[in-house]
Amino acid sequence: MIDVLRTLFRPDAAPRSEVSADVAVAALLVDAARADDQYKPEERRAVVALLEHMFGLEHPEAELLCEKGEAAQAAAADIVRFTRVVKFAMDEDERIRLMEALWEIVLIDHDRDPEEDALLRRLAPLLAVSDHDSALGRQRVLARLG
Repeated sequence: MIDVLRTLFRPDAAPRSEVSADVAVAALLVDAARADDQYKPEERRAVVALLEHMFGLEHPEAELLCEKGEAAQAAAADIVRFTRVVKFAMDEDERIRLMEALWEIVLIDHDRDPEEDALLRRLAPLLAVSDHDSALGRQRVLARLG
C-alpha cells in the first residue's frame, strides 16, 4: 500500500493528460446527448452545429471535433476532467453559453428526461454556472424550440 502511494508522488511519474478545451466542450455536449441512453442522429447533428457555432468551425472540422468528443466521453471515468478544463479555459459568459448549449442538446427532442435533468443540475456548479443562469438558459432554449 505504501509503495502504491509513493508512486503517486514520484517526480518522474507521468502527469495525467488533460484534454483541450474544445474537446472537453465536445465531450460534455456528447455526454448530455447520451444522458438518456439514446444518441439520436438529430442530437449528433445538433452537437456538430453547436461546435461549428461556438468555435467558428467549418462543418468537416466540427465533425472531427465531435468525433474526438465522442471518444473522450466514452473513455472518461467521469465528467469532472472535462468540467475542470472548461472552468479554467472559458470565462463566465462562455460557460453560461455552454450551459445553454447543453440545454439545447437535451431538449432538442422535446422530451425532458430525468437523467438529462440530473446531469445538467450536476454540471452547472461544476462549470461555475449559477442555478439562476442555468434556468435562464433553459428558458431561452425552450422559447427558441417552441
